[in-house]
Amino acid sequence: MRSFTYERPTDVAAAQAAARRPGAKFLAGGTNLLDLMKVDVERPQHLVDISRLPLREVRETPDGGLSIGALVSNAELSADPRVRTLYPLLSQALVNGASAQLRNQATTAGNLLQRTRCPYFYDVSKPCNKRSPGSGCSALQGFNRMHAVLGGSDACIAVHPSDMAVALTALDAEVQTASRKIALKDFYRLPERTPAHETNLEPGELITAVNLPRPPAGQQIYRKVRDRASFAFALVSVAAVLDSANGRVKAARVALGGVGTKPWRATEAEQTMSGAQIDRRAFDAAGDLCVKGAHGHGGNDFKIPLARRVVSRTFSELAHV
Repeated sequence: MRSFTYERPTDVAAAQAAARRPGAKFLAGGTNLLDLMKVDVERPQHLVDISRLPLREVRETPDGGLSIGALVSNAELSADPRVRTLYPLLSQALVNGASAQLRNQATTAGNLLQRTRCPYFYDVSKPCNKRSPGSGCSALQGFNRMHAVLGGSDACIAVHPSDMAVALTALDAEVQTASRKIALKDFYRLPERTPAHETNLEPGELITAVNLPRPPAGQQIYRKVRDRASFAFALVSVAAVLDSANGRVKAARVALGGVGTKPWRATEAEQTMSGAQIDRRAFDAAGDLCVKGAHGHGGNDFKIPLARRVVSRTFSELAHV
């Protein structure tokens, strides 16, 4: 591990000022950053420890939603009675996202900002445009079973790792910083030619909260398909909301994980389901639209039919058909 300096600011303004130093990185739970420092992927010159800032509250908002402090742990959030009752798919995503030990340490903002688990990103001996811009993407012709089939480019096909971000995308959450609000659908960037730039945060900009609007009507569920029952990243995950009446869909929401370079909101599928008769054919059609434009790279081709089936099965489960 390389040498670095360390600072523990006492308020948000001081934290942002410290983060403007060259090579500065925020440190909260450290469940991802410290691992990357150990393998020489992240090389911060200055660590700004924000773990003591007063950002650990989950509070109700006037519009009937919730404001989740940036430092609320994944364990605290998943167990919050308001989250479990009003936003069950978020609680399910958190419980399925990591081991109990990691959930105790990982924070809300840190979960959103975690880096990809692409093995070529972690291996400093291999080309990776996300780690070393302009060096190439080893996954395109390499081992890419876990990689993205949606939103990739010739520069990067690394999949976004967060389960929580997929759930929050389906719930229309927004990221609150010290100076502005960013809808989660606009928070992440596609890799295109600059995969190292993963979000639309400005340098040194500090997330202070994640805001949830009033919970959507209908039933919610988070389904995660993975290689083993625990502590594994998604092959395909689906965050789904279904509001129905009289045998027809009133409204639906669907976001996918494990298949995209960012949490993937399938708005065309949602629009097609609205007003549709509740039956397996409608949900099969939604599954088709969820993977519209998907492109495999050999090892991950199986994700396309798998995602199609998981979407259909998830909505069928919600509708009891």
